[in-house]
Amino acid sequence: MENLISDAYDSGDFTKLIYEFAPVGLVVTESRVIRDCNPTFAHMFRYNASELRDQSFAPLYPTQEEFVNIRHRGDKDFRENNSYWDERVMMRKTGELFWCRVRGHSFTPDDPIRRAVWSFADLSDTRPYYPLTRREREVFTLIGEGKTSKEIAISLGISHRTVEVHRSRLLKKFRASNTAGLFQSLVSIGGERVVSSVGH
Repeated sequence: MENLISDAYDSGDFTKLIYEFAPVGLVVTESRVIRDCNPTFAHMFRYNASELRDQSFAPLYPTQEEFVNIRHRGDKDFRENNSYWDERVMMRKTGELFWCRVRGHSFTPDDPIRRAVWSFADLSDTRPYYPLTRREREVFTLIGEGKTSKEIAISLGISHRTVEVHRSRLLKKFRASNTAGLFQSLVSIGGERVVSSVGH
C-alpha cells in the first residue's frame, strides 16, 4: 500500500489511488452487470470484490421485483444531463437492508445503463432503515410526490381504502400524527429522489 501511495505522488498519476481508497463505493457496470468495483463498494455490501465482478446487480436489491422495476428510473435524466442520482434501499450479503445515495454517469446516454459508472454512499450512520413492506415503500414514495390517496390508488391499481390502510401504518411506523409529518419524514430521507420498488 505504501508503494502505491508513494508511486502515485511521485508520478502525479492518482487514478489508481483514488479508485482504491475513495470513501464512497465506485462501480463500473455494463447492462446492469458489475464489471469492476472498488474495495469500498465491496465492503459496503459485505462481499469480496472478486465475488461481485461480472455478476448481476440483482442480489444487491431487496427483491427481484425491485431490481426489475427500477430499470428505467433514470433514463430521462441520463438523456438530458447524462447523470442521475437517487436514494434507495439496498441489501448486503448478510440480508441487512440499508439506505444509500446513488449517483451515476453513463458512457452511452442513448442507452443509459449499457455502460456506466456509479458511486454508492452508505447512509446507515445518519439514516436508519425502517422496515417497510414493498407496498408501504411504494405508497411512501408516491406520498412524497404529492399524490392524493385517490391518485396513489389509481397509480398502484389498488383500492382507496387499501391506500388509507398503508398510510395509517406509515404514520405509526414513522410516529407521525398526520400526512404533514410523513412529508417531513420523507424530506429527511431524500424527498422525491427516494426510490424503492417504484422506480437502476
